[in-house]
Amino acid sequence: MARSDLLVSLVRAGAAGDRDALRSTAEALAADERAKNHHIVADRIQRALSAVPVTPPALTAASPHLYAASGREAILEIEARLSLGELILPLPAGESGRQLIEEHRRADVLRASGFEPRHRVLLSGPPGNGKTSFAEAIAEGLGLPFFVVRYDALIGSYLGETNARLRKLFDYVRTQPSVLFFDEFDAIGKERGDTHETGEIKRVVSFLLMQLDQLPSYVVVVAATNHGELLDRAVWRRFQMRLALPAPRRSEIAVFLDRIMSGWKVAPALSVSKIATKLGHVSYAEALDFCQNVRRRQILGLGEVSVDAALTMELDLWTKRVTPEILNAERPNQAPPTPDATS
Repeated sequence: MARSDLLVSLVRAGAAGDRDALRSTAEALAADERAKNHHIVADRIQRALSAVPVTPPALTAASPHLYAASGREAILEIEARLSLGELILPLPAGESGRQLIEEHRRADVLRASGFEPRHRVLLSGPPGNGKTSFAEAIAEGLGLPFFVVRYDALIGSYLGETNARLRKLFDYVRTQPSVLFFDEFDAIGKERGDTHETGEIKRVVSFLLMQLDQLPSYVVVVAATNHGELLDRAVWRRFQMRLALPAPRRSEIAVFLDRIMSGWKVAPALSVSKIATKLGHVSYAEALDFCQNVRRRQILGLGEVSVDAALTMELDLWTKRVTPEILNAERPNQAPPTPDATS
């Protein structure tokens, strides 16, 4: 949100006597000043805000309702631990991630020339290939809180309820620099031209676009989808960075396996390239699950199961696992036979 809009909102909240709106707007204004390295002004706003008396709620007030009014209940804060260098990313995504971090670290240099750092990123690609990890790595690189949106607390069943919760969510994140992550973004950013969708979903998409436009640059929004074709075309245009995270090649899975197994006390005799070949076409998440299964089997063996034995047993189970491709192949492609006339 622009500084002028924050000032107008501040005046409106003060004139209406809305203490909650006054506090959230003042905090957003302080965060905006701090993001511009105007720390003295930000500190003065915070001190002035702390001097505003806050009337304690009545003992009969419902605390869950008061808590919900903040928008905080719609996000889950996760400690960001992964760094960008730990991820195996295609060149465009890796370079764009590093550029994004540099733009925010040196935002004052950009602002001196009239530019703001980019802060809206859209990730698309099949599941399990690093979209959530990419968002976490951006938060870790910038040293910012990592907020993951909870759709169960965001999407309501009544008319206008989702928009109201979205407004509270965005009002909350404006109060501090952070990384806001929307997983499965197509759940709320679907194509408005879809005739199967209700008018409520279309209103949610329109409101979401408006909120994205008004977000300040110190809030980095990362949205991820497995079905980019389902997103509204206007949603695509709102994001300054649009990155693809495709399924990994076998050589990339081998590098990923090598990173994991190099930390084991005893390395398997089978090479990582052969293991990757036996695993077939898998995502990074599936490769990680496989490695963890091998270690679990070995640990529970209490020294009687070697890493090679555990690996062999898990590879055998891996070839027998159920996959969506197998389920689709087992579905009948033709109508069932007609009953025998003599029966």
